[in-house]
Formats: sequence, structure tokens, C-alpha cells
Amino acid sequence: MQARIVAAARGVLWLGEGWQLFRVAPLAWLALACVYLLGTNILALVPVVGFIAALMMVPALTVGMMAAARAASHGVQPSVRMLAEGFRNEGRAQLALGAVYFLCSMLVFGGTSLADPDAKLRSILGGSAQPGELAPGELVLPLAVFALSYAPVLMMFWFAPPLAAWHATGTLKALFFSFVACLMNWRAFLAYAAAVAVMMLALPLATLLLLRAFGGANLGLAVASLVFPLLLVMLPTLFASFYVSYRDVFGVEKP
Repeated sequence: MQARIVAAARGVLWLGEGWQLFRVAPLAWLALACVYLLGTNILALVPVVGFIAALMMVPALTVGMMAAARAASHGVQPSVRMLAEGFRNEGRAQLALGAVYFLCSMLVFGGTSLADPDAKLRSILGGSAQPGELAPGELVLPLAVFALSYAPVLMMFWFAPPLAAWHATGTLKALFFSFVACLMNWRAFLAYAAAVAVMMLALPLATLLLLRAFGGANLGLAVASLVFPLLLVMLPTLFASFYVSYRDVFGVEKP
């Protein structure tokens, strides 16, 4: 198995093709997204152990969502039982990936906390402070530390779960191959990141501004009413695009 370099424009198309896979069976995808979000969030409520378990399950659940995308690419309706794909295929490798992901996440959180000694970023994320209450400059350092420290983690885990589950590469090889494949295709991933930023930030912001300008809507209420539906739609679209990128970079045959 060998990664290949794809054109930069493919990064934008990954997202578009992910949306097409979502459109195959939107209700089934929404059910998957609800189970994924509710399951991991409820598990994370269990003190200490639940939070650790939720993080360690991320790679295996990623395989499950990508299995749903693979099914959709063959015209098969995704089902909730597909979420268990990662636990059925190379479960020990997925558990090992989960342990590595947990350790990497702790390092990222630790570094971000050191760069955010007054917990200003955490207060916003936790809902105890509003973005407007803080000067933008106060958030630059913690956000930069988070982005720079999480980027290599994201590269290692972008392809690692399916490589371990579907190609039996083993944990360390899967992490290495994933990192190198992302590095080889940095142009496509840069284009993908730009497309995701437009989808996740620019379009919702434009919608909110229109609501505020023409409808006189309360901005806080508008945000609350848009966030969860947007997340439900975007999560399966993003996971489907992960599968498209894996299929593209590793030359997996299209149906």
C-alpha cells in the first residue's frame, strides 16, 4: 500500500463529494451523528474514566463513520450498527490508537493550558465568558499553541484508523503512513481546510448577519438555534469527506 500525491483542487472536492455521500441517505446519517454525539458526550460525563474512554474511542468510531461513508459510496444506506466497525476489525489496534490519541490530546491540552494561564480561552469554550468580553489579542497565543500542537496529531490520525482496521498495518505503521501521506498532500489539505473554513465559519456567519439585518433576530438566540442543526449536518459530511480523502490518496477503487 502506497500513498499518492493528488492535485490541490482535490481537497475542495473531498468536501463536495462528502456532501454527496451525505445526500445518499440524510436521515440515516443524522441518526449516526446523533448516536455519535450523544453517546460520547454522555460517556464523557462519567468522572475521569468516562472522559478517558470517550477520547480513546475516537479512532474506532472514526472507522465506523468512514464505514458508513464507504457503504454510501456503494449505494448502500448507512446504519447505526456500522459505528461498531472499528471495534470488530483490528479492535486491539484501535484500542492502541485510542491510547495514543488520549496521550497526545493530554499533551495538547497541557500545552494550551500553559499558554492560557488565566483560563480565558477555556472560559469561552466552557460558556462562562462571551467572546466579546475579551480582547482578541488575549486569545492569540493559546489558539496558536493549540493549532500548532494539534496539527501533527491530526496528521497522524487522519488515515491511521482505516489503515489499521482495513489494511492491518499495525498501530505505529498506521500513524507513520498517515503522517507522511498528509505531508505529501499538504496542498490538497490546505485547500480542504479552506473549504471547511468557508462551510463552518463564513456561511453560518453570513446567515446570522442576514437574520440580524433583515429579521431583527436576537443574535444569541439565532446562534443557539443554528449550532446544533449545523453540527448534525456537518459532522457526517466531514466524516464522509475523510473517507473520500482516504479513497483518493490511497487509490482505493471507486464503486
